[in-house]
Amino acid sequence: MATIEVTGENFQQITGRDGIVILDFWATWCGACKAFAPVYEASSEEHPDIVFGKVDTEAATQLSHATGIRALPTVAVYRDSIRVFFQAGALPKPALEDLIDQVRALDMEQVRAELDSHAHEPGHVHS
Repeated sequence: MATIEVTGENFQQITGRDGIVILDFWATWCGACKAFAPVYEASSEEHPDIVFGKVDTEAATQLSHATGIRALPTVAVYRDSIRVFFQAGALPKPALEDLIDQVRALDMEQVRAELDSHAHEPGHVHS
């Protein structure tokens, strides 16, 4: 499966599904983004069970601000609608493949339990 364009309009629909969704936040002026693009595209071809999305930060400025983008490229990974990874910087192919393996291996019940326990800590603001 090739990459899909993710915008403010379809972000919730794409990231709110079960399974793994990987997003690449990029811009046309970003040299590191251009270098990362072929690695990302190749990985999308090798993992057809994963949704690979690209967010043009110039076109989706509100989405970029809302998700906390500070540098480009930034890779965000969602599994079962929970953001489990968020990091700025282009990943070399072995690091991207290792990240995918780690996300596949996550115990999502444990992740949910940890999130739930943090939601009940003193001082936590519910959104």
